[in-house]
Amino acid sequence: MDIGLESMQWQLPGQQPAGDFAPVLVGVVGSGNLEVMLEPLPGTGCEVRVETSARGFRPIWDAVVADFHRRHGLAGVRVSVNDMGATPAVVSLRLDQAVAEWRSRQP
Repeated sequence: MDIGLESMQWQLPGQQPAGDFAPVLVGVVGSGNLEVMLEPLPGTGCEVRVETSARGFRPIWDAVVADFHRRHGLAGVRVSVNDMGATPAVVSLRLDQAVAEWRSRQP
């Protein structure tokens, strides 16, 4: 049996340049929850990194990340997710919350 965190990463083409911005952090890592951080990333891609305690769910993460990217298509952004077993709906909510916070800070 594998123990510890599972790490996953996606490199996606971006469509909406984020520009320079202060990092955004939403959520809290705890039992059944997660945190999401958005940071500027050089270039025009979107990098998504996930660290999760729920091992063996790569196909579900693939679907959640693809849905997020289809809806937001951020460019020049690193998305870091630290997960402690949140459901896909909660993950999507936190990702949307991070984007909403980022948008609220735009001039």
